[in-house]
Amino acid sequence: MANIMLANKSDQILIVVSAMGKTTNSLENLTESYVNQKPDVHLLFDEIKQHHENILTGLFKDRSHSVFDEIANAFIEIDWILEDEPHPEYDFNYDQLVSIGEIVSSRIVGAYLNSIGIKTKWMDARGLIHTDNRYREGKVDLDKTCISIQNVAAILNEYCIISQGFIGGTTENFTTTLGREGSDYSAAIFASCLNAESLTIWKDVPGVLNADPKLFDDTRAYGHIPYVEALEMSYYGASVIHPKTIKPLQNAGIPLLVKPFMKPDENGTRIDGESDFDRSFPAIIVKKEQVLLSVRLADLSFIDEAILSQIFALLSSINIKINMMQVSALSLSICFDNHDVKFKSLLKELSDYKVRYNTGLELITIRHYSRQDIDKITANRFILLEQLSRNTAQFILKTSIE
Repeated sequence: MANIMLANKSDQILIVVSAMGKTTNSLENLTESYVNQKPDVHLLFDEIKQHHENILTGLFKDRSHSVFDEIANAFIEIDWILEDEPHPEYDFNYDQLVSIGEIVSSRIVGAYLNSIGIKTKWMDARGLIHTDNRYREGKVDLDKTCISIQNVAAILNEYCIISQGFIGGTTENFTTTLGREGSDYSAAIFASCLNAESLTIWKDVPGVLNADPKLFDDTRAYGHIPYVEALEMSYYGASVIHPKTIKPLQNAGIPLLVKPFMKPDENGTRIDGESDFDRSFPAIIVKKEQVLLSVRLADLSFIDEAILSQIFALLSSINIKINMMQVSALSLSICFDNHDVKFKSLLKELSDYKVRYNTGLELITIRHYSRQDIDKITANRFILLEQLSRNTAQFILKTSIE
């Protein structure tokens, strides 16, 4: 990252930083232990602190550097939380604890850039990105947010601003998060509010690939993707782009570049308003740990618009997003990510319905498919549900018949 910055020192740059490594996963485990008052809470927290201590000592040989105190003070805030009883709302606890990953990573990165001569100003995203009180899925007040961000724009004339992805703040000064992998969305908000020339997301892949290289051998990178196609791909779960990232950029006409941080001179993928797109090979998107749930009324009444309205309102209140759905005369089938707390809450709320479900499934979406693509990807797999449209094929699969 420092090398990329040194090559672009003349530019006005705002950097949005995520948590380091698997810190978010570790903080999620800490939250779960804290809420359930498990005995390993402080052990998990000590491991997180030690991980960042190792990073600090690797970057800064002088332990008198102020960043050591800054990180220690940030972790003290978590110590105070852990000493109190958990808040009754799980998602509130989640946001207050998990958000520390972005705070400490941005502090470390900002201090390091300053140490190598890149003048950097650290800014707290919780005072810039304003959200409502919907924890873990904060809805951004774009008007208020843009005013705050534009008020600090002049700093870019003298400093590189470094802030955090994934997090925002409420009017009561509580921390919210914007959804997993939400740093890209944060960057898009900053870019649109500043009317940036471009937004670049740095990844460990050569650009936006047509499939996950960990799952498929013959992946290919797209040189260009139109906004509309990128929206479709992110909606279906393409992990390289957060689903909310594209819209603010499209509204402002700002191109999104997805580039490899180890080879910054490569073109990567450009996403913009131009229409050209290579449809000669399919985009394959895999979502693991899916639930397929079917609902019907006990008296075998039709699933009509009134019933659908009730069920959708319930899903919205629990913050469950539908990845695929199918309606028949007597039942509604929905596929969604398996989140234990939300799933249990949903089952409780659906107690008046007849409910059947399968867990541990995969949802595979194929954009611009051929019959050959479908046969290859679903071979020797048991299909529970499938849907085909002109451009998109979706399959809910399990690996074996039980």
